[in-house]
Amino acid sequence: MNVWKQDRPTRDASAVPAPHPWHRLVALGDSFTEGIGDPEPLSEGGLRGWADRVAEELSANQQDFAYANLAVRGLMLQQILDQQLAPALALKPDLVTLSAGGNDIVFRRSDPDRLAEKIDDGVGQLTRSGATVVLFAGPDWGATPVFSQIRGKVAIFNENLHAVAARHDAVMVDLWFLRELTNPGMWDRDRLHFSPLGHHTIATAVLNSLGVPHTLVPLQPKQLPPRTWRQARAEDLIWAREYLVPWVLRQLRQHTAEDELLHAKRPEPGPVFGIGSPPGPFIGGSSAA
Repeated sequence: MNVWKQDRPTRDASAVPAPHPWHRLVALGDSFTEGIGDPEPLSEGGLRGWADRVAEELSANQQDFAYANLAVRGLMLQQILDQQLAPALALKPDLVTLSAGGNDIVFRRSDPDRLAEKIDDGVGQLTRSGATVVLFAGPDWGATPVFSQIRGKVAIFNENLHAVAARHDAVMVDLWFLRELTNPGMWDRDRLHFSPLGHHTIATAVLNSLGVPHTLVPLQPKQLPPRTWRQARAEDLIWAREYLVPWVLRQLRQHTAEDELLHAKRPEPGPVFGIGSPPGPFIGGSSAA
């Protein structure tokens, strides 16, 4: 399995994580990966989420580390594969997270076996690129009214995902096994998405599954690290390019239906201003780390 381990992993919040073999992370999926339920005005798109939290840890002492998040809320599995797979491969990541299929099961009661067939092909394409792939088995909604009715389908889908992970040597993060997530405090008020504590807990599980030493402490979500003046200015430049200029251009022309479509919050891999990580040059999608 594509897991990197150090002899003595540490989870001491005062320690600095050790280097690891990955330099470019691309996250694929829906609202779970976008970070819904974990609002943070200082993060791109106004959301943080488990993927951002993982990237912050992975960026420590990795000057060339870059992170892109292509996830868009509300997408079904086939839409994720159609819209995000090729762009992800074009970014040449060496680490990819993929979570998809939850909306299909929750809102369309889709066949978990057919969903697994689709995701198996996508995972195969990602692993053939040489990237380490991280998959997620869904959480246990057994105690949630209405959603408890789909518990069996979620369990079947999870077992299929374990088989997909084993076939392609992917890393599995088993949220069903993560019983801490049954605590109501782990969930947003909508009971569909995770709270900041839930996203923090999932980030910890991802890093543990990858075998990466980190500074996350159970049940103690970490605040965004304070930014230096240079970091703030670098983020201002990215914000102006990605948000301000497109907004001004939209005001100068008539609005179209396309303007209202949702977009990935981090469509290109860039530096993560995390622990002990000074900002470097913005890394575009055309050059691999």
